[in-house]
Amino acid sequence: MTTTNTTTAPRRALIIGGSLAGLFAATSLRAAGWDVRVFERSPHALTGRGGGIVLQPDVLEAFAYAGIAHDASIGVASGDRIVLDRSGAVIERAHLPQTQSSWNKLYAMLRRALPDGVVEHGQQLDHFVQDGSTVTAHFTSGRSATGDLLIGADGPASAVRAQVLPTSLPAYAGYVAWRGLVPERALDGAAHALLQQVFAFQQGPGHQLLEYMVPGTDESVAPGARRWNWVWYRNVAAGAALDALMTDNSGRHRRYSLHPGATKQADLDQLLADARAMLAPPLRQLIDATEQPFLQTIVDLEVPRMVFGRAVLVGDAAFIPRPHTAGGAAKAAANAHALARALHHGAGDIDAALARWEPAQLRSGRQLVRWGIEAGRHIMGG
Repeated sequence: MTTTNTTTAPRRALIIGGSLAGLFAATSLRAAGWDVRVFERSPHALTGRGGGIVLQPDVLEAFAYAGIAHDASIGVASGDRIVLDRSGAVIERAHLPQTQSSWNKLYAMLRRALPDGVVEHGQQLDHFVQDGSTVTAHFTSGRSATGDLLIGADGPASAVRAQVLPTSLPAYAGYVAWRGLVPERALDGAAHALLQQVFAFQQGPGHQLLEYMVPGTDESVAPGARRWNWVWYRNVAAGAALDALMTDNSGRHRRYSLHPGATKQADLDQLLADARAMLAPPLRQLIDATEQPFLQTIVDLEVPRMVFGRAVLVGDAAFIPRPHTAGGAAKAAANAHALARALHHGAGDIDAALARWEPAQLRSGRQLVRWGIEAGRHIMGG
């Protein structure tokens, strides 16, 4: 008597990029029965990067689909939104409850959900080649890997997008975001009492600062262990002024961000001087107490397509909405969750599943980018 083995190996996804978009893709596709490998260009884990994130339902839905348990400790709740004037007086107040988490918290939760060995660090994509139903990624290290699907989740400077859409590049929006994280105990009693568990703003010509509370460096949301997250949007003209600001303290020009510790001392000194001249006292305290402010340029990106045979773009590799939308992490989570569901229910037809997945993702991505542009014009002018 003979038997037939009907067991088939799971489909494999090669995920380029190990930040939030890549990890959302990895955890969602594993839940759909796929084998996944994540290739991250940084030689080290990405812990300690990023700032605050306003928690959106798409993130929680992706967590639920992937079986990632979470509770109230995922973030810090806020109740009121307040607007301060230059003196520190509250000139507007509205009750708009929400929850704020942090990039570091979500990253840690996603990484813990993946087995050891799934994420490979120090792997920069050189190029990829498609051959019918498979795709092979080649890395500058000499490593190569073959799978049924390649997912470009490698952010604004995506190497995957550079191959399939070489002319689609993020466009500078005319302003930057200074950011920082401050231990909760660093603020004095009056400032702490005013800002605790509110979402605070100060607006002025050519700038806006916002502040909210997020989990601590150890992911704790216990009182006293949390952190203040602040973002200060400032108009900076394209050209020489922007190029000078985005040149780090080693002399290297960066297009999209300067990580904590990379900003030139002269620029930090100017930031502190501007804060003392322009901001309400509690918000000045936040900036004064920040050990290593970091910086990102505000850019817009909208791709015409997300599917290229067996290669797809997700997250900031495809669409970059401005931070005013609070939609960056949510967009990455939604892309990944919808992709996993489409592939899981696709009865093995990957190409048909991708064709069904793409239109809705394009529509939502375009809508979010355009919403961010309108919000930016309203807030920053131009």
